[in-house]
Amino acid sequence: MASATWDREGRIARRIRLRDLHVLSAVVRWGSMAKAASHLAMSQSAVSESIATLESALGVRLLDRSPQGVAPTIYAEALLKRGHVVFDELRQGVKDIEFLAEPTKGEVRIACPELLSAGLLPATIDSLSRRHPKIIVRVAQMDTTNLEFRELRERNVDLMLARVAGTFVDDDLDIEILLHDPHFVVVGARSPWARRRKVTLADLMNEPWISPPNQVVMGLIKEAFEANDLEVPSERVTAASILLRNHLLATGRFLTMLPDSVLRYTATQWSLKPLPIDLRIKPWPIAILTLKNRTLSPVTQLFIEHLRGVAKSLSVHTALER
Repeated sequence: MASATWDREGRIARRIRLRDLHVLSAVVRWGSMAKAASHLAMSQSAVSESIATLESALGVRLLDRSPQGVAPTIYAEALLKRGHVVFDELRQGVKDIEFLAEPTKGEVRIACPELLSAGLLPATIDSLSRRHPKIIVRVAQMDTTNLEFRELRERNVDLMLARVAGTFVDDDLDIEILLHDPHFVVVGARSPWARRRKVTLADLMNEPWISPPNQVVMGLIKEAFEANDLEVPSERVTAASILLRNHLLATGRFLTMLPDSVLRYTATQWSLKPLPIDLRIKPWPIAILTLKNRTLSPVTQLFIEHLRGVAKSLSVHTALER
C-alpha cells in the first residue's frame, strides 16, 4: 500500500511543472485564460494545455468555467496555497545565492504602520545602509491593528513591525518583542504648555487634540484619561500622517500622544516637547513578526540584527532618563 502511494506521488511530482503552477496562478489572478495568456506572453492554447496537464496529473478539475470567465475550484485553491510557498522559497533561494556571491547586496521587504516608520525604522535603515550601501530596503506602510498581518502571511514581505500585546500568540508567526516604548503627551515648543513645569491631563481636557485613526493609540489615549478618572477629550483633528501632525504641533496650538521611539528622532527637528505627565498606562511593545517555517534570507537576518541594535540603544537611553 505504501509503495503504491509512493509511486502515485512520484508520478504526480514528475508531471507537475513549476511553469504550469505559474500559469494556473496567473489564470486565477486575471480570471481569464485569454488575459493570463496576454500577461504571460503566451498563446491561449498553451495556457489551456498547461491547465489540462495539471488537471490530468492530479485527476481533479482546477477551474470552473463560465461565460464570465474562470474561477478556482477548492482543489486549485489548495494547490495554489502550497504553490505560493514553493515560489517564495525559490525566490528566497535566489536571494541567498546572490548574497553569497556578493554579501554587500540584497533586498529586504518590510511592512509597518506609519508611526513606526517615523523613528525606529529610519534609524535602522540608516545604520544598515552605512555598512551595506547596496542593500535595497522596500517599506510598505499599512495598518496592523487588526492583527491579521495578511502581507506577511501571503509572503509579500519578509517581516513586519507592529505593536502587539505581550500575551499575543499566533500559530503561524514567530513574535520577538523588540522594544517597550513609552508614550508621552507632546506639544510644540511654541505652546504655552511647553513652559509649564506642572501639567495634568485634567488641564488638557479642552485643548485641541490630534488623534490618529489607529485603534491602538486611540485606546491608549482613552486608557490614560480613564486611569485619571477623566472623560476622553472631544475629537478635534484625526490624521494618520506624522508629517501633518508635526506641522500642526509646530503651530503651538495642538497636542497629541507620541511614543518615545518617534520623539527620539523628531523632537529636535520639529521642536517638540513631551509634557511631564504620568499617563499611568503601559503601551503594547513593538515586535518583529516573521512567518514560522519560512527560512529568512541572510539580508533579512542582517536587517533584524540592526533593528535589535537600534532598539537596544533606545532602551538604554530611556532607562538612563528615568
